[in-house]
Amino acid sequence: MRSGPVKPRSKWLLGALAVVLAVSGGGYAVTAQPQRDDAARERRADGLPPATAPVLRGDLSSGLQVEGTLGYAQERKLNAAGPGVLTWVAGEGTAVERDGRLYEVNGRSVRLMYGSVPMYRPLKAGDEGEDVKQLKRNLRALGYGTGLDPEDPVFTAGTATAVKRWQKAHKTAETGEVGKEDVAFASGPQRVRKGEAAVGDELGPGKPVLTVTGTERVVRFRLEAAKAAAAKVGEPVTVRLPGGATAGGKVDSVGTAAGSGDGNDGAGGAGGGAGAGGGGGDKKAKVEVSVAFDKPAEVTAPDQSPVTVGLTGETRKGVLSVPVGALLALAGGGFGVQVVEDGRAREVKVELGMFGNGRVEVTGDALEEGMRVGIPKL
Repeated sequence: MRSGPVKPRSKWLLGALAVVLAVSGGGYAVTAQPQRDDAARERRADGLPPATAPVLRGDLSSGLQVEGTLGYAQERKLNAAGPGVLTWVAGEGTAVERDGRLYEVNGRSVRLMYGSVPMYRPLKAGDEGEDVKQLKRNLRALGYGTGLDPEDPVFTAGTATAVKRWQKAHKTAETGEVGKEDVAFASGPQRVRKGEAAVGDELGPGKPVLTVTGTERVVRFRLEAAKAAAAKVGEPVTVRLPGGATAGGKVDSVGTAAGSGDGNDGAGGAGGGAGAGGGGGDKKAKVEVSVAFDKPAEVTAPDQSPVTVGLTGETRKGVLSVPVGALLALAGGGFGVQVVEDGRAREVKVELGMFGNGRVEVTGDALEEGMRVGIPKL
């Protein structure tokens, strides 16, 4: 059944009305707020809308384009284990692998080993724990303790022998014990982001020496909490790098809305948190999202470079859609569009679905692909 002619009380949803799109979980809510009626914008002298656009059938995506910052994974500070003078430190941008030097205190090297438990005590014969297992795994990987059982948590005589071999290779006293100030454990290879102390500085326990990160490239950005559903862990993204190149990746983590943002959708630094900032601009709660690249070794742009991340979001297959600007707020409630054909315009009531890329999914018995709908000339 054909709808009647356009009623003067109907208003363009965009132009005479303001549309507020609020993403809540995975859905969308639309509210209309009346503004002044500008008939000159809405209608020509013959009553037809000033412009039209086609009703399209196809895939519609709710994907977003957001600005982010290129950085490195797992930023943290390395603190001194004890007192002394900093006599050497790895330079900014240096990549340090297992057994590599991070810094020296009083001429004594602090070397990197891999593990999740921090070096919180000296390790010696008879000690037992996960940190001992970590030490054994590293000694085996370096070739100094091939006979060690990496699942045995006890610092055995064989462990002490392997430690002495390691010490001999580095021309240090062969004590068979590992001092708290000899090793720093980290999850893998580390990159020096910046120095927190300079050679010649007097260090103390807990004083930062270096800020380090992992060596894998990542992107971080902040997303309004209301739009967080557009970023789901494991979903593919496309990252546009400086110079125009693109790289594929996946959403690696999505934080929680623990505070307000600082008005910048970028991460604001490799270590920024969801509630970091607090400047005087945008006070909306934001979450921090991290993206891991599919091929991180191929990403060579400088640290802290601005990038654009394309979030896939939800995709609806084979749906009818119209430009968001074509929506009308109907006088009797609900939404519709003006179908223009044969020199006449008529209202067709529609139900709204997903919004994406300036279009909105619509359904209605009187709506078909290829029809033209009116839009205001804003």
